[in-house]
Amino acid sequence: MVGVGTLLSTLIGLPIGVLLVLFSPHHLLANRPVYQVLSLIVNVLRSVPFIILMIALIPFTEWVMGTSIGTNAAIVPLVVGAAPFYARLAETALREVDPGVIEAAQAMGASTWQIVWWVLLPEARAGVLSGIVITAVALVSYSAMAGVIGGGGLGDLAVRYGYDRFQTDVMLVTIVVMMVLVQVMQGIGDWWVARLSRRGG
Repeated sequence: MVGVGTLLSTLIGLPIGVLLVLFSPHHLLANRPVYQVLSLIVNVLRSVPFIILMIALIPFTEWVMGTSIGTNAAIVPLVVGAAPFYARLAETALREVDPGVIEAAQAMGASTWQIVWWVLLPEARAGVLSGIVITAVALVSYSAMAGVIGGGGLGDLAVRYGYDRFQTDVMLVTIVVMMVLVQVMQGIGDWWVARLSRRGG
């Protein structure tokens, strides 16, 4: 659930992050109205607490997945909640690319999308990857909340057995497993980001 949610959130959030940068003032496709509308949509989706977002999206989830209960159904609110979050992280990483590199590409006649593909994304790859790791870790906590509506996974285990049946040991084991999972994900992500940073330097 976390893996699929992270993948889909990245595939949706990264293009949004790219568009946010391109349409922002003083950038390649600077267009303030488009940027403000896109930014507003991202902000609105990010401002809704995830537990409320899950409940509000139940009709949409049923329309997309045919059910609102279970692991597959939980992926829909996970992606809707995490994609805007990742879009902002990607936007931040892309903004850190040296404008001089972009100007050099323009001087050589590169098109906007060539600059995005061959300059922006490669130059910001460490920040983009770091954002994926942060999003994946956030999805671990999101997926735990998905257990409240029968979303499956560790959250469902903690709620159904740990909370509803007062099995404190199950609750504690679930918490420890999630802590270890987050540590492993963050450690692998940090190692990978460090390798990309050194290679870029």
